[in-house]
Amino acid sequence: DSAEICRGLIAASVFYEPSTRTRLSFESAMLRLGGGVVTAADMNASSASKGESLADTVRVVSGAYADILVLRHPSEGAARLAARYSNVPVINAGDGSHEHPTQTLCDLYTLWIEKGRLEGLDVVLSGDLRYSRTIHSFVYALARFGANLVCVPHQGLELPDYVVKRLREEYGAEPQAADASRLGDLASSSDAMYIT
Repeated sequence: DSAEICRGLIAASVFYEPSTRTRLSFESAMLRLGGGVVTAADMNASSASKGESLADTVRVVSGAYADILVLRHPSEGAARLAARYSNVPVINAGDGSHEHPTQTLCDLYTLWIEKGRLEGLDVVLSGDLRYSRTIHSFVYALARFGANLVCVPHQGLELPDYVVKRLREEYGAEPQAADASRLGDLASSSDAMYIT
């Protein structure tokens, strides 16, 4: 019975940024699996406001209060840092403009339900491709499945060089650039369109 999978386990929500959907998604999932939740949803009202470092917070929470830690933080790489100091698994619920891998899992699931596959999809990405952590995680995942990526960024908000470099080096993917004037044609000829 899935309602008992996490019986006796506690998840800690440690959110240094405002969030409603992501935080409640994790907390409700833990409760539905039979576990419990402790929340630090407003780190401005926590020891962080007194200068406690992320590493110290993670050490305390993972050592005394929780069996898993769900972290959202405004700094890129915060989840990796937290994982280094944590005694329990850390889930990255978004770190800076870096990544948001859990949102990517939801997006991939939606594509799989709608298209029946993930392999080789033609996906158009438009809007803020530079600072959207959701886009960064999403393009890495799509590249793993051999997607053809077409980028239509707002001016000055192109994919960061480090994202393009990783797509090339790790996945052999080469995102194509397209002009916004072609957006309508691209929408009708692609498998999916993702707009930020």
